Amino acid sequence: MKLTTFTAAAALLAAPAMAQDKMTLLLDWFVNPDHGPIIIAEELGYFADQGLEVEVIAPADPSDPPKLVAAGQAELAISYQPQLHLQIHEGLPLQRVGTLVATPLNCLLALEDGPIETPADLKGKKVGFSVGGVEEAVLGAVLNTYDLTLDDIELVNVNFSLSPSLMTGQVDAVIGAFRNFELNQMDIEGVAGRCFYVEEEGLPPYDELIYVANTETMDKEMIARFLAATELATQYIVNHPQESWEIFAGTSAELQDELNARAWVDTLPRFALRPTAMDEGRYEAFEAFLNEAGLIPAINPVSKITIDVTAK
Repeated sequence: MKLTTFTAAAALLAAPAMAQDKMTLLLDWFVNPDHGPIIIAEELGYFADQGLEVEVIAPADPSDPPKLVAAGQAELAISYQPQLHLQIHEGLPLQRVGTLVATPLNCLLALEDGPIETPADLKGKKVGFSVGGVEEAVLGAVLNTYDLTLDDIELVNVNFSLSPSLMTGQVDAVIGAFRNFELNQMDIEGVAGRCFYVEEEGLPPYDELIYVANTETMDKEMIARFLAATELATQYIVNHPQESWEIFAGTSAELQDELNARAWVDTLPRFALRPTAMDEGRYEAFEAFLNEAGLIPAINPVSKITIDVTAK
């Protein structure tokens, strides 16, 4: 399956035998093992079986996908639970409709042999980030645990270059590094990383990667079919990890390397086995946490944040 960026020509997916409903999914990042259920669903025909033709688009800017869905330019985007809470309070018409990765992946990453032994050591240091809003909020919460604020550090937007910017000394640490990807990337390069897991540094557990849709225009029935296909794909991945890796890697030469092979193994146990399932308590607790931390002005009900598209 060939994927596109916002500045490239549209990808040509496998032509369906019959007319199918078309939908566009905006990824959060370039294609990587986090997106395994989506790629497997396409390659094994699960989307086609659900009467769907899904165009998958990788973003030029990882901050863009939820905003584009809110603007009506795509049916779905992959985003992050912490980001969704903030964006709803900013007035964007978004809701979580499904889960892709059901555990935190985010970590505050520094060099193992560097000066950052705890987040407290970040005072006066440079911290790289890629996704505006969500990562500052997460980092701010971690720093607060050590009696620091964002004013005590210098934030640097490094876009997709999280681990490279850390390894080259452009920044002293990065937030938003995924423990299944950047840690492996650095290890392959011979540079050991020190990962501070955000759920161990003051944040409540949350869903890392979620599907978000426009509350005003979403087609619940079509989204439910999309999620049914990715659920089947996840089951296949769990049951056939090696075969599914070979299918996934076979879609692009860029995926056929040690980094993606390692990340595939590390990501597999974190996929949501029931992508439509709602953990209302998790969303309620995270909303309360953000409010208590002063990151949102009020507390929204869970029904405003997430929805079960399969409910009748």
